[in-house]
Amino acid sequence: MKVSAEILAFAARLGHDFARPELLHRALTHPSMSSPSRPDNQRLEFLGDRVLGLVMAEALLRADKSASEGQLAPRFNALVRKESCAEVARALDLGAALKLGRSEMLSGGRRKEAILADAMEAVIAAVYLDGGFEVARAVVLHHWRARLESVDADARDAKTMLQEWAQARGQTPPRYLEAGRSGPDHAPEFIIEAQLDSGESARAAAGSKRQAEQLAARALLERLEAEK
Repeated sequence: MKVSAEILAFAARLGHDFARPELLHRALTHPSMSSPSRPDNQRLEFLGDRVLGLVMAEALLRADKSASEGQLAPRFNALVRKESCAEVARALDLGAALKLGRSEMLSGGRRKEAILADAMEAVIAAVYLDGGFEVARAVVLHHWRARLESVDADARDAKTMLQEWAQARGQTPPRYLEAGRSGPDHAPEFIIEAQLDSGESARAAAGSKRQAEQLAARALLERLEAEK
């Protein structure tokens, strides 16, 4: 199979020399581009999610031999959630190598969090099938290293933490309002404001409402911490 220059460049950024480059090609093929002769990455995504989970679970156990299951679970969730996978994909510029159908490409598919996250999981599966578990583990640990080192800070999502803060003080759950929107229709940026009954608020912007809500909640938590 002839592999595009974009995919070869991505493999170099990933740090794995594929013996079977067709696996990587499939991992980077979105369902909008699939055909009977060109399978998409959905089955690989299913496998990659499990490989990533095993690598992260093992890494957490090794890093903290005294941690309880209750301490490990939120750390694990922070490392394997879609947002984390999409962040790694962006750092690798995975979007530049994606094979997308025309409509998905025109609607900003190379920047969409869900597409990037799914493709990143599929890439992990491709590495696993091409080189085995030890090779896949090395690749995953390399690209997740910074997240593993800072996982305690990210273990509980900001919206949950902010809601618990409000409830502990007798307030209703925080509100998240869309304060603005910019950018073209195919690649919008949402401005979300997190508000508390007590009047405190903070804003953040991101390419998805979900991510902007998390960022706004984190900004508000940091403001509350600074005001102590």
